[in-house]
Amino acid sequence: MELQKETKASERHGKWYDDACGMAFALELVGERWSLLIVRELMFGGRRFSDLRAGMPGISAKVLTERLESMERAKIVQRRRLTTPVAVQLYELTPWGYQAEEAMLALCKWAVKSPHHDPNLWLSPASLMLSMRVMFVAARAEGVATRGMIRVGNDSFVVEVADGRFHVARGEAEVPEFVFETPLATPIIFTAYGKIPVEDLAATGLTVSGDRAAAQRFLDCFQLPEKVY
Repeated sequence: MELQKETKASERHGKWYDDACGMAFALELVGERWSLLIVRELMFGGRRFSDLRAGMPGISAKVLTERLESMERAKIVQRRRLTTPVAVQLYELTPWGYQAEEAMLALCKWAVKSPHHDPNLWLSPASLMLSMRVMFVAARAEGVATRGMIRVGNDSFVVEVADGRFHVARGEAEVPEFVFETPLATPIIFTAYGKIPVEDLAATGLTVSGDRAAAQRFLDCFQLPEKVY
């Protein structure tokens, strides 16, 4: 009985900081190691348990299970079972869980201004898409209207720039203007943010097919912010 009381008490608001500040409570919700990265991996749609582990190679099955259970209790994550074409269980963000995106984008944009940020490190496909949302510059996209695809390993995303906005979603485009394909996300980071010309992509391990001019217009819409010092 005492253990049960202690467990319930540990799940209530204030379990870490005893502080009513919204920031303190946000950290209680997603501040444990890996929690916010789970939100990142689910930001573009539901994923299987194995998909989540592939997107975060350093996490153990035990810790991932614990974090998902905790985030499900907090109403950030929900489970959904599909029966066709095969039975599979997906983890998804709740509508409220998706609302964390704006805060995540702001935090990412703040962090990459650090001179200690290393773009050479490994990226998951979802990390790349979130990064591109962060680095999109609306002023650079004036007059640009293009739709293409980015394939990273087994993950496919439809990307579109139109009306000064960047849209991305998992899936396949029927008639994309361009297609980027790469086994790893890192080459696209150097292409988009390091401004490697499309004609020099082969050396990075990244291939592009379709309209190369459209591909270049797309890449030109992204830019890393200046470092703080």
